[in-house]
Amino acid sequence: MTTLMFAAIFVMAVSGAPIFAVILAASMLGFYIADVPLTVIGIELYRISETPLLLALPLFTLSGYLMAESQTSQRMVRLTQALFGWLPGGLSIIALIVCALFTAFTGASGVTIVAVGALLYPALKQVGYSEKFGLGLVTTSGSLGLLLAPSLPLILYGIIAQQMNLDNPFTIKDLFLAGIFPALLMISLLAFYSLWSNRNRPIAMQSFDLQELKSALWQSRWELPMPLFVIGGIYGGYFAVSEMAAVIVLYVLLVEVVLYREIPLRRLPQIIRQAMTMVGGIILILAVSLALTGVLIDAEIPTRIFEVIKSHVDSKYTFLILLNIFLLLLGAVLDIFSAIVIMVPIILPVAISYGIDPVHLGIIFLANMQIGYFTPPVGMNLFIASYRFNKPVTELYSAALPFMAVLIFALLLITYIPAITLALL
Repeated sequence: MTTLMFAAIFVMAVSGAPIFAVILAASMLGFYIADVPLTVIGIELYRISETPLLLALPLFTLSGYLMAESQTSQRMVRLTQALFGWLPGGLSIIALIVCALFTAFTGASGVTIVAVGALLYPALKQVGYSEKFGLGLVTTSGSLGLLLAPSLPLILYGIIAQQMNLDNPFTIKDLFLAGIFPALLMISLLAFYSLWSNRNRPIAMQSFDLQELKSALWQSRWELPMPLFVIGGIYGGYFAVSEMAAVIVLYVLLVEVVLYREIPLRRLPQIIRQAMTMVGGIILILAVSLALTGVLIDAEIPTRIFEVIKSHVDSKYTFLILLNIFLLLLGAVLDIFSAIVIMVPIILPVAISYGIDPVHLGIIFLANMQIGYFTPPVGMNLFIASYRFNKPVTELYSAALPFMAVLIFALLLITYIPAITLALL
């Protein structure tokens, strides 16, 4: 009977059943085998609803959807071009900065490629960058910024870890601080590669225009304070993360609906529905995954995995390289939210057993997921960019590989030099 149930769950998974249904079925089977009442799943649903940090997810998600529907991306591109367009390779640096900031607020859902990449890709070709370079830059930058506040994956990782009652607990502010230097490292290395790879190519630069800068600053005057609100509000101790999320969503509503008037009131219900549909899916997956986590812990699965790994891998550094390989492959085939809620409860106890700081692990995990978005053959960004720019996906493979190599080098530095992540803690 149990074998048939396992077979049924496997068929569900490979036939494309919703991920929450597969996880829920696995949880129910685990409780059935352990002779535990299925009411435990309801308890997990209640427990996750009591998590204060969970309030930040729908609020930050709605903020991102509102910004994606407005002309925020155009204003960001114009402002950064006025600031850096006169530099050699300035437009590539602009692309990296804008994409990272936009992804931090909207999440790595492909919105950055569609909204910002559509502006930057033709601009890059126009000033002299090759088509291959432009495609690679906008495709890989579509997930750049996952490590910057108020990234939804950072918040979700914090929620999962808090539910596990770790001996060395941390706050979401620790994660926000920890992501700053790794994100800056990735952006800096990509900027250096962009300059080096185009060193012999005649790239047109726009002259610095003070009036254009003033005009761009004035046009963006209402959106410029938002990163300052997040950084100052949270790190200054004025707001909790969930309170800051409420402030941001109210501010974005005021700016985009009332001041800029780019989102008509009749569009708000549709945008809210789209945002909450995404959040509802995340929370449902999160709840059933916590139930599955209970099954795994009761069965001592993480402990057994650690014992198996320990019998073959003695070194913490060898474990880390194997973990990176696994996570890169995972990020290429599974969306980031499902990967976090399914794998973090399994990986986190094992990593802690090797003496890895849970904050450091979180940054390693998300850095891998960021690269996984454009890892061939099935990274999601590759297909979004292929559709958006009407290019064969194989052409996107070739364009993304050099940028992927740069980010893997950054990932190795982040993995083996914990100070990059933990310096601000």
